[in-house]
Amino acid sequence: MEESSSSSPLLEKKYHPGCPGCAYDQKKDLQEGIPYKEFLYVWIICLCAALPVSSLFPFLYFMIRDLHVAKRTEDIGFYAGFVGASFMLGRCLTSTAWGIAADRIGRKPVVMVGILSVVIFNTLFGLSASYWMAIATRFLLGALNGLLGPIKAYAIEICRPEHEALGLSLVSTAWGIGLIIGPALGGYLALPAEKFPTSFHQTHSLEGILSFIETRIYKILTIYNTHIWWKHDRFPYFLPCLCTSLFATVVLASCIWMPETLHKHKVHENENKIVEALESPLIDCKEKVEKNSSLDDKKSLFKNWPLMSSIIMYCVFSFHDMAYTEVFSLWAESDKKYGGLSLSSQDVGQVLSLTGVSLIIYQLSLYPCINKILGPIMSSRIAAILCIPLLFAYPYMTYLSGTGLSIILNIASILKNNLGVTIVTSTFILQNNAVPQDQRGAANGLSMKVMSLFKAVAPAGAGIVFSWAQKRQQAFFFPGDQMVFFLLNVVEFLGLVLTLKPFMAMPEQYDRN
Repeated sequence: MEESSSSSPLLEKKYHPGCPGCAYDQKKDLQEGIPYKEFLYVWIICLCAALPVSSLFPFLYFMIRDLHVAKRTEDIGFYAGFVGASFMLGRCLTSTAWGIAADRIGRKPVVMVGILSVVIFNTLFGLSASYWMAIATRFLLGALNGLLGPIKAYAIEICRPEHEALGLSLVSTAWGIGLIIGPALGGYLALPAEKFPTSFHQTHSLEGILSFIETRIYKILTIYNTHIWWKHDRFPYFLPCLCTSLFATVVLASCIWMPETLHKHKVHENENKIVEALESPLIDCKEKVEKNSSLDDKKSLFKNWPLMSSIIMYCVFSFHDMAYTEVFSLWAESDKKYGGLSLSSQDVGQVLSLTGVSLIIYQLSLYPCINKILGPIMSSRIAAILCIPLLFAYPYMTYLSGTGLSIILNIASILKNNLGVTIVTSTFILQNNAVPQDQRGAANGLSMKVMSLFKAVAPAGAGIVFSWAQKRQQAFFFPGDQMVFFLLNVVEFLGLVLTLKPFMAMPEQYDRN
């Protein structure tokens, strides 16, 4: 009894004065409810990170056309793919560095730098006067945007263990909604002078405000000899980028009050040695050897096959989703003689807006029930299986028109995006359950780095394949855009195979079930 009572105080959790991580942990231990304020930070930061990723896709086809870099209409998809890929390439090269920085200087500084990069470089992308300026600004936006990895770790650290699943669900939900709202903004607000001629007429006050802003920008751009492009087109793709940047500015200001969760003291190793020394008489040699070997395994994420298998699956499905996002807008806006739907960017924006609303409803109401009943692995398998026949049906929508086309396209978009988010959310759960809490930041950083590489290749590959497919309208084997959706299904089938047990090593809690 005396030994037990004397050792128990040494095993109690200690809070170190001046450490923001300890201060927040103490608050978290005293607060049993859901941390709504901190969850709100997670939500808006993920939304801020997601909006610039795909907001360009609805107008990218027209932007490449207006930059006059493509000599033929069939080549627009080729050049568009590299603009879409430049963001992910930049993020791939720097995501590990941002993860290390977040573990050393804190989550909050890295998050604020990432948001500031959105404010600056997303705005500059909307002002792109040449093809290479568009690629450069997207690359820098991705390279300086280290938001997603740290915020996934932050979502775990701000809540008690019983709310961790909800925190990760917020990350995937906000990210998925951002990938829908972004294209919707791009579709509605690009080319505003054509879509809203009365609002942007010179006699209206709104035009006066925009003219004031544009005049100042014009003075800057004349330094780089871009005034000729300015006079003819007046930045028709600036408004959607400006709206995203303004939202990022508000988020950046609100992050001043965001609590830090990183522990800034080095006592874990010493405390573990003290506890081990106190408990050594109670542990036999065999248990001690097993404990030490398990700790050595934890140090290497690459030896954790449940983690690595979930990351591989995540990368394959992320490649598919990014390629689909690129192809969908290009396909919907291309002419029907090339197998497209001849829709405007506003029509695509309306489809994606409705899809975004359905995504919110699905993630907050249906997905938790599906995950509870089926689990993350089985729900991913079923979603992948359902995606395959759905994608095969896409090329045949070109034979529809009017209301019938609108209804079928909206239904297909809603189903496809909700199935995709089911898979992504499930992989998040698998990854974070495959490692202990003290390795989740590093695991998410590794996942982001590899996933960004796949997402960098996806838009460029999809653009090249789309451009090639439009030149083979009379081919015997999957002519035109049928080849594009066939190749998307090949990637989806590969992801489905990776969910099977020989390839997927399940975390212990799912393996037991």
